[in-house]
Amino acid sequence: MKRELSLKKNEEFQHVFQKGKSAANRQFVVYQVIKENQSNSRFGLSVSKKIGNAVMRNRIKRLMKEVLRELSQELYQNRDIVIIARKPTAEMDYKEMKKSLYHVLKVAKLVTKRSQVNS
Repeated sequence: MKRELSLKKNEEFQHVFQKGKSAANRQFVVYQVIKENQSNSRFGLSVSKKIGNAVMRNRIKRLMKEVLRELSQELYQNRDIVIIARKPTAEMDYKEMKKSLYHVLKVAKLVTKRSQVNS
C-alpha cells in the first residue's frame, strides 16, 4: 500500500471514528467517511496488542494490505476507511482473511461491483 493511500495521524483516525459509519463481522470492524475532495480511498489498519505480539500483529497487517491491494479496483474511491482486526484474525490464513474482509467491505457497501472471491 502506497504511503499516500494510508491514514497515519491520530487526528485522521479520530475523524473517521467520530464522523464515519461502521460495519462489522466476527473478524473485522470497518469505519468509513466520504471525502469529496480526494480521488483515492485512504486506509488505516489497526491491530490491538490483545491479538498477539509484534510479529503476529505485523503479519496480520501485511495480509490485510495484500487483500486491500487485490480488492482496490472493486472498492469505491474518495473515502477514508479504518479497518480494525479482532481476535479471530490471529488464526486466519490468507484465503480466510480475504473472504472475511471482502464480506465486511460488502456489508459496509464499499464494494462497487459483484465479483467472486476465491474460497
